[in-house]
Amino acid sequence: MPPRQIVLLGIGHTNAHVVKQWETHPIPGCSLICISKFATATYSGMLPGTLGRQFKDDEMRIDLARLSERAGAKLILADTIGLDRESGTLHFSDRDSVRFDALSIGVGSIPAGLQDHAGAESLVAIKPMQTFLQRLDQRMATIASSDSQRRKVVIVGGGVAGVEIAFCLHQQFQQRNLSDDFSIQIFTSGRSIAEGMSATSIGKLERLLRSRDVQVSTQQRVTGVFQDHLVTADDRRHAADCVIWATGAAPPAVLGCLGLETDARGFIATNDQLQSLSDSRIFAVGDSGTVVKSPAPKAGLYAVRQSPILWHNLQALMTGGDMKVFRPQSDFLKLLNTGDEKAFLQYGPIATHARWCWLLKTWIDKRFVAEFKNNS
Repeated sequence: MPPRQIVLLGIGHTNAHVVKQWETHPIPGCSLICISKFATATYSGMLPGTLGRQFKDDEMRIDLARLSERAGAKLILADTIGLDRESGTLHFSDRDSVRFDALSIGVGSIPAGLQDHAGAESLVAIKPMQTFLQRLDQRMATIASSDSQRRKVVIVGGGVAGVEIAFCLHQQFQQRNLSDDFSIQIFTSGRSIAEGMSATSIGKLERLLRSRDVQVSTQQRVTGVFQDHLVTADDRRHAADCVIWATGAAPPAVLGCLGLETDARGFIATNDQLQSLSDSRIFAVGDSGTVVKSPAPKAGLYAVRQSPILWHNLQALMTGGDMKVFRPQSDFLKLLNTGDEKAFLQYGPIATHARWCWLLKTWIDKRFVAEFKNNS
């Protein structure tokens, strides 16, 4: 009798944990197949620091071929185009279909509104993260050769991701002696940057950005992106040689072609055991899924916290055991890289900016990535 097949679509924070566990505790009678569009997984927590040249590029990456090989899993690099629940198969644009007995979908998200401006030459989206730094470097090289005296980099999106990118890009410019050649501005449709953080934290972050000469424009929704400018909802033009798109989460196109029930935004709707409401054999984790009873923000921490729940429930599905419930926490430690070998920390009423916060963040991030690297 052939082994039952557990398939992981996308090897992000949650699904990568399953591969790691498989190394030492494979589920009896089952094989593991990993599906990815990219040969590496990029850890989002270290992306801004790598932009700021605090880390080497390979420090934030997980080699999926090595990870899969150590686990005895099969890695397939492919573009998924559909799912047939009746036959239990995933379909691809460039290879034969794959059968599954259990499927975990963890393909992440894309920046909201990206598709409206996808053809713009100046646009650099933060996802896919695997290619973000390379695409940004290419755009920066292009505008560096222009006749403009000072080039303008605009970050669209004032959430934590956009704020960290602004800080760390500023650090890169300083290291390369380019601060006089480039300016940085954040545009956000919200009332402030870093919405969801405390008023105290937001005020401190705004002052830190001003100290780096990073401009912030609030309640400014971007409606058009062009070669050397962007347009906001009030029909005003703003100079922009490079537009980094770092808005909130939206579902990637692949989720729409799977035929599974979704929430109002298009993410896969799940129960609190992380199973699709359409099919109990299918799980959706990280940004890809929404627990309908208790939706949580689309943040990497929740993907990490789902890891042991997914691993337990996959085993339970295969062996007939009891499943565990995922209960998202209401608050968590927030650490923002401010690009100067310091970080901003918020936890409960505490809001502080210091080097020890950066050392703590770096330790947490490097420890996480090290779990998936071959240290032997």
